[in-house]
Amino acid sequence: MRKALRWLLALTVLIGTLSTAGAATAAQPEATGTTRTTSTADSADIKDRLLAIPGMSLIQEKPYTGYRYFVLNYTQPIDHRRPSKGTFQQRITVLHKDVSRPTVFFTSGYFVNTNPSRSEPTRIVDGNQVSLEYRFFTPSRPDPANWSKLDIWQAASDQHRVFSALKKIYTKKWLSTGGSKGGMTATYYERFYPRDMDGVVAYVAPNDVVNNEDSAYDRFFATVGTKECRDRLNGVQREALVRREPLEKRYAEFAAAEGFTFDTIGSLDKAYEATVLDYVWGFWQYSLLADCESIPADAKNATDDDIWTSIDTIAGFSFYTDQGLEPYTPYYYQAGTQLGAPTIKFPHIEKKYIRYGYLPPREFVPRDISMKFQPRAMRDVDNWVKHRANQMLFVYGQNDPWGAEQFRLGKGAKDSYVFTAPGLNHGANVAGLVPEQKALATARILAWAGVASTTVQSNPSVAKPLATYDARLDKRDIEREPTLRP
Repeated sequence: MRKALRWLLALTVLIGTLSTAGAATAAQPEATGTTRTTSTADSADIKDRLLAIPGMSLIQEKPYTGYRYFVLNYTQPIDHRRPSKGTFQQRITVLHKDVSRPTVFFTSGYFVNTNPSRSEPTRIVDGNQVSLEYRFFTPSRPDPANWSKLDIWQAASDQHRVFSALKKIYTKKWLSTGGSKGGMTATYYERFYPRDMDGVVAYVAPNDVVNNEDSAYDRFFATVGTKECRDRLNGVQREALVRREPLEKRYAEFAAAEGFTFDTIGSLDKAYEATVLDYVWGFWQYSLLADCESIPADAKNATDDDIWTSIDTIAGFSFYTDQGLEPYTPYYYQAGTQLGAPTIKFPHIEKKYIRYGYLPPREFVPRDISMKFQPRAMRDVDNWVKHRANQMLFVYGQNDPWGAEQFRLGKGAKDSYVFTAPGLNHGANVAGLVPEQKALATARILAWAGVASTTVQSNPSVAKPLATYDARLDKRDIEREPTLRP
């Protein structure tokens, strides 16, 4: 979860929601395929209406054709169980189209993007979008930071308060969505506040129910892609450890030139090995099988520069520095206290070349922050999804390592689905599903949002997004994140 984490922050295609309220909606006008613009009467006072919410303040309004876009701060309790014990400012953004449209509640589970963007469910329903920065990601961090208040219930309660405040303005149906940790976040929100949303669309959401049982990941890496591709990746990874001495010398020069330090992880040597061990995971998380052509085919005879460049391009030698880790402290804290983190084996590398192995989240969090793992947290969520999921859609990528441990549905689930996009990675979405599943997923999202036409209600196979593609709003700007982070 380390470098893959970096790639994930801007995986803002993954959004969605489900719920109980909107599957059988009243007849809607037939979709025209065109994007409806904001009415003058609606847009004239929307800023005033937003700022009239107690605790809401404006950071910036940015113009965008057909929308109003606001970057805002919202005052939240540090502890929702004891609201009198202090507050902090949490960033949110509002992509406003029209109060007569449904609203999609998006979170990446990390920082919030302060430029206008649209998640896939928002485009499908042609709606408004509210995006929330996850608590403790700067600047949405209490000062001083009481890290014990960073947990999935507190974060879900942040969303509940934002929804409760904005529902008075956006009165139509709401969906929640997010990708990776954002998909996890949307799921946890539904578990704790199942009456808020009318649907949930969770993309590539890991589900680590038993933290110390990770054999599913080992099975994944033994079969993913093709043997030729696996052999190329494994060869480069092993060779980077065989050539540890000369490549670490280059790493030291690189770190000195950039001013990088290694106090949190403990040493340059540990950071080097952690980066190399992330390499194969990082490739499958963010690359496609066709990208194997860029991997050196004969690692033993490749130059040091070839090995360095391949590892750095995919795993990133800057990430395990103090400067690379610091922005993601909240994620690693949660991974080490509730979410869990994978540990994988490396059968293609002799033990003599591995000094530390896959490091646990504790190694990436400053020692002055205490951590204690809570094994019941994920078991509770998993049990709830299996037996009580209602109007929830989970989308995974066939070649995404994080999908090795995923959410599954039991007999108690209603109008809920788990789909896998063939050949896709951690960027899998509804558009990448096979045609039948793509149409069904789109139709259910439209129904949950209350905007399914009579034609779609009677024939889901014709379902399509209501808004036309916008190259700026819908661009999949995938920022690389730590690989061992979803």
